[in-house]
Amino acid sequence: MARTQRRVLTGLVAGALLAAGCALPVYAPNTEGAGERDPSPPGPAASGDAATWRPCPDVPEDLVGRTAPGMRYECASIAVPQDWANPGGSGTFEIALIRARSTQQGDRIGSLLVNPGGPGASGIDTAVYLSFGAAFGGLPEEITDRFDIVGFDPRGVSRSSPVECISDADLDATFGSDPDPDTQAEFDEVVAINKRVGDGCGAKYGDRLTLFSTEQAARDMDAVRAAVGDEKLTYLGYSYGTLLGATYAQLFPNKIRALVLDGAVDPGQDIVAGSESQAKGFERAFTNFSNWCAQTSGRCPIGPDARGAVTDALEKARVSPVRGSDGREATAGWVFYAVISSLYTEQGWQELATAIDDLQGGDPAAVFELADEYATRDGNGHYSNLFDANLAVNCADSTVKPTLAQIRSYQSQWRAKYPLFGAPLAVGMLPCAYWPGERDPYPTGEAKGAPPILVVGTTGDPATPYEQTAELAGMLGVGVVLTWEGEGHTAYPQTECVTQAVDRYLIDLEAPPAGKRCPG
Repeated sequence: MARTQRRVLTGLVAGALLAAGCALPVYAPNTEGAGERDPSPPGPAASGDAATWRPCPDVPEDLVGRTAPGMRYECASIAVPQDWANPGGSGTFEIALIRARSTQQGDRIGSLLVNPGGPGASGIDTAVYLSFGAAFGGLPEEITDRFDIVGFDPRGVSRSSPVECISDADLDATFGSDPDPDTQAEFDEVVAINKRVGDGCGAKYGDRLTLFSTEQAARDMDAVRAAVGDEKLTYLGYSYGTLLGATYAQLFPNKIRALVLDGAVDPGQDIVAGSESQAKGFERAFTNFSNWCAQTSGRCPIGPDARGAVTDALEKARVSPVRGSDGREATAGWVFYAVISSLYTEQGWQELATAIDDLQGGDPAAVFELADEYATRDGNGHYSNLFDANLAVNCADSTVKPTLAQIRSYQSQWRAKYPLFGAPLAVGMLPCAYWPGERDPYPTGEAKGAPPILVVGTTGDPATPYEQTAELAGMLGVGVVLTWEGEGHTAYPQTECVTQAVDRYLIDLEAPPAGKRCPG
């Protein structure tokens, strides 16, 4: 195996490209071949029909290098209306599915539908990674022995009628640009990139861009539920996947068996409040990282002042970026995204410290590795469509469009409050300011008639800050909060206490007692 326990899905943050939520960091035994797609997807079944499954061991083999022991993999595709408000006259999108089923399965309950968030991350990839079991950060046998693990790529994502309208060159320019463009000329350069992206996507998709909204995707989920043959939905959603699950709960409260929403997004936040919340969350997580460096200098080569080292690295990158062996320059943007990438898991802290230390010594390779992992950029400079889909979904959802003057004002205000992350998160509101098309906001409110819904929050979560957990649970009216006093983005199944509580809920429908907290 080329690598073990490598982060294969990294989260999204509202930096250069806005994200309301983030993708689950999942561990897999081997990431060689990641990004290669199934060359022969099955023809779609009509919406409402049962899915027609075919064996597809090639998908985990492409992603991981092999199939998980004792697991069978089958793929299918269903057709859904492009516009659920006009199902007969809007054409269709294809929604790609995978099903991982244990050969040891007994007393089957049904399917566990999973979504890793993003928006833009692949649920098919995530279902594969989760099928590899607890030894690799996947699901425990207690779950795979009772459920089929079903992953789907939401509309516009990866294998499901993908949105593709941002060039590799524009993504390079976006990620490489200064995360805090201070002068007006620097700010105008970032504005120009975002305007070019918006114009290009608008020219290609026009009015169809609004069809990639969260509410449309939530309605697709009910078609998936029907296609896999479940009377009611059992769902595990991470990060943005909590918003997708919450939207489903409001639309179809009587079709829910169990929902686990881990890494909660507060649906009541608009783009401004959501961006500031993430700035606060990442600043807090970085402070925790800095404190760890000060306390464990033997494992942190940039201690005891890690914040000073990273700030210095960013400033030097603005003036004289280190050039890699391939001629690529580690600009402030790439350094910033290396920092972002590393904060999604506590295991990433040491990777960040080593990368900054190497950069100080003239070697940017580790910085590029972390940043590219976040950006889904491969060794040839090609990107997945994750960020195309991310923009399409987030901008279709968002009704608030801050002006350039407001963004500049937030940039200054948030820089003072959140020194490393405030200004970049303010600038991250630019893409939707230039995104064309109508908006289709998701509903917010109670899930009247739904059973208890488990909402999991992590106190040190950078991307979906812990404060949002109670907000989501309270909005739904039937939310039960489970707290992990840990670090990183999302909690299940990383710790025994959380795992036992979630497993009992998924299998026996027994929610943990109100206010239950699990130690880090």
